[in-house]
Amino acid sequence: MVKATRQHRRTALRVIIVAELVIAMLTGATVVFAYNQVNGKIDQGASIKHDPKVVPPPKLATGAVNILILGTDTRACDGCGIDGEAGGGGSDMTMLLHVAEGRKSAYGISIPRDTLVDRPECTADGKTIPAATDVIWNEALAIGGPTCTVAQVEALTGIYIADYLVVDFAGFKDMVDAVGGVDVCIPSDIDDTEHNIHLDAGEQTLRGNAALAYVRQRSSTPNSDIGRMKRQQAFLASILATVTSAQTLTRPDKVVDFASALADSITANPEIASVGKLSKFVLSLRNANLDKIRFVTAPTTDFPRDDPNWGRLQLTDEAPALWQKVKRDQPLGTFGRGAISGRNKSGSKTEASANGLCA
Repeated sequence: MVKATRQHRRTALRVIIVAELVIAMLTGATVVFAYNQVNGKIDQGASIKHDPKVVPPPKLATGAVNILILGTDTRACDGCGIDGEAGGGGSDMTMLLHVAEGRKSAYGISIPRDTLVDRPECTADGKTIPAATDVIWNEALAIGGPTCTVAQVEALTGIYIADYLVVDFAGFKDMVDAVGGVDVCIPSDIDDTEHNIHLDAGEQTLRGNAALAYVRQRSSTPNSDIGRMKRQQAFLASILATVTSAQTLTRPDKVVDFASALADSITANPEIASVGKLSKFVLSLRNANLDKIRFVTAPTTDFPRDDPNWGRLQLTDEAPALWQKVKRDQPLGTFGRGAISGRNKSGSKTEASANGLCA
């Protein structure tokens, strides 16, 4: 009986070892295939020319780092004209991602596209883009590309931007489809008759064009720019949770499809524009709980109704204190109240939970 038991254990051990070897081989093959398929798809943009007055943080493997993530509204790319509208290549989304020292926590700060700011002089494609005052935030990307948007951020905030990533519409849709859709909590019905976008309140899984409609539509919210930005934050929190979940990570096909869709749709500065460089950054986040990444909005307010700039937004006196949090690598503190995260996908869940819509 004892001999039979030992034999059984040895057989079970052999099965486990063989299974692990097969998984290792398959994973290795997947990694090689993914690298070859994805690496050539990433577009390389121009290098960042930093504001000499902006002091960079120490360059360490696990040091604090700031990355600017831009969503472009261009319809010029393959598959980007999916909503039947026009776009001038402005930044439909601007998010400053701050990763804290130690790479265990992070937060994102969205800057509304309708915010009026002073744009510094910058260079794009060898041409000098003159400085301008009281211009809409998202014009910098359309006029001078991502490096001019970086220059605008550094001049406004004094924050050193290490890298940038620009994502287009088609890639966004493909990334969502690659992971089988993304779960979102919609606090109230969206009924945008102008663009024929209708979404019921509650928890639901969005794919493809429905996902794009959700993060882009503005007509159904009182403050269109801020309302849309909060949806973008909530969706990004949800997609992070989906991509890092066991349902995705244990499916090599989903991982490859997502990585391929991401690479096919992004433009990055040369210092990060490759699978190897992006992977190195992602690996530095391996101890971070992505569910805890918080998303907030830069403090803004409307212009008075009798002001010529009414309809646009202006940064409030609280903004410099938020920029200091980033520069000093400090937590959000009171700025994080009502923040959106993977565990709080609608920000403050008061409206959603009161109606019993989302868990």
